[in-house]
Amino acid sequence: MAKKLYVCTAIPYVNGTPHIGHALDYSLADSWARYQRQNGRDVRFQVGTDEHGNKIAAKAAENNMEPQAYVDSMYGNFASLMKALNVEYTDFIRTTDGHHKGAVQYIWQQLMQKGYLYKGVYEGWYCQGCENFVTDKEATENNGSCPDHQAPYQRLSEENYYFKTGAFSDKIREVIETGRMKIVPEFRKNEFLELIKDGLQDVSVSRPRKNLSWGVSVPGDDTQVMYVWLDALSNYITVLGYPDNPAWQEYWPADLQVIGKDILRFHAGIWPAMLMGLELSLPKVLLVHGFVNVGGTKMSKSLGNGVSPTEVITQYGTDAFRYYFMRHIPTQEDGDFTWEKFETAYNTELGNDLGNLVQRVAAMITRYQAGVIGDAPRAEHDMGPYRKAVEDLEFNKAFDETWVMVRSLNQYLEHVKPWEIAKQREKDAEAAGHLEEVLAHAVSTLLQIADLLTPFMPATADAIRNLFESGVVPSEQASPLFPKLYLHTPDPRAPKAN
Repeated sequence: MAKKLYVCTAIPYVNGTPHIGHALDYSLADSWARYQRQNGRDVRFQVGTDEHGNKIAAKAAENNMEPQAYVDSMYGNFASLMKALNVEYTDFIRTTDGHHKGAVQYIWQQLMQKGYLYKGVYEGWYCQGCENFVTDKEATENNGSCPDHQAPYQRLSEENYYFKTGAFSDKIREVIETGRMKIVPEFRKNEFLELIKDGLQDVSVSRPRKNLSWGVSVPGDDTQVMYVWLDALSNYITVLGYPDNPAWQEYWPADLQVIGKDILRFHAGIWPAMLMGLELSLPKVLLVHGFVNVGGTKMSKSLGNGVSPTEVITQYGTDAFRYYFMRHIPTQEDGDFTWEKFETAYNTELGNDLGNLVQRVAAMITRYQAGVIGDAPRAEHDMGPYRKAVEDLEFNKAFDETWVMVRSLNQYLEHVKPWEIAKQREKDAEAAGHLEEVLAHAVSTLLQIADLLTPFMPATADAIRNLFESGVVPSEQASPLFPKLYLHTPDPRAPKAN
């Protein structure tokens, strides 16, 4: 029996509202999970929220709330986004869950017993926004200020526990170079290998309680609280039931972990070191996606150029969001968003190419054949390039392959002109049979297109199947799949000014 599959997403802090990067994580992972399920596989799919650390405590204080009450009020924002995105996850973990906290303390104890944790003094720089310790070199290169948070680094001197990440440098380098833990795309793998060419540094995994009060207590040392990364990274196995529920072994190691490029160093460095220390298997593939820029500029709070995924979904629909951010944002690279680019893709590719095609075929079957499709054998277009694109984790290319079929069917209809064939039926005894063949071919192709869209645009795929799969087009057809919208670009249908 084949191993059950497992896909993970990075867990975001709950000190803000979800952004495009989170939506991209969820959409990519959900599409992969849906593709695997469509092909008969059992998939477990983890999402969740990271709820410890000073950033959370500070936000709670700003809102005159206790940290637990604050995270209880905030995690639902992420669950709501997943619902809006039509994400079919199986497990939602919060790092404040009782089982998770107990499991993290167990992990600490295991690493301590095996000699991988020790106490030392940290002297150096720290970014509270990143919850990250910063080397002197990095601080100098960034002129003493975090480029992501536009805030000066803090200088710290404190006693912490350290994890001997450096002890695993050679093993981690080997598993990455050999592909036993594959980093996709290749250039991200090479970037990380360059980063660790001189070996990994041991990392601080705790902070004094006086400097970090909101987190998981270090077992056996109540003066220390676990540093957020060790706590957060553990979620990928604790959500499965590690260590006390044997069922976790049915799904681990993860087949795919979806992360943004900004957290690769933690997932390719600290996380495998932790797993090696625990003598557990490593994830098979890390899919590292890039950033979504806005008009060529990185999204940032200071510039005020952020785009809310909820706003896009509310205005244009879930599948339109999923379409743009998985086709026009390359899966493995940075991409760009503007309202104009989005709306052009929506109206031309979704509205014209696909939406009009579906509506046109349904209307002709209704008009010429009283809604009866007739014998529509399954289309047999070559699925090889599409499957390769999905399995290579290049979802944008899978969309390209799907749109080859969409545009080819449009061209086919323009070439054979079924409306002209329909006019010949009274004069030509074979015309009716020919028309039925043409429309049946169109339907069978649309049903195959629906199959290809199922992982990425599930509601659209279902709508196409609901129209054609029964063999009879419903007499009352739903509204167009993608009605024209001109909220951010000029409406070409508007009267011209004199």
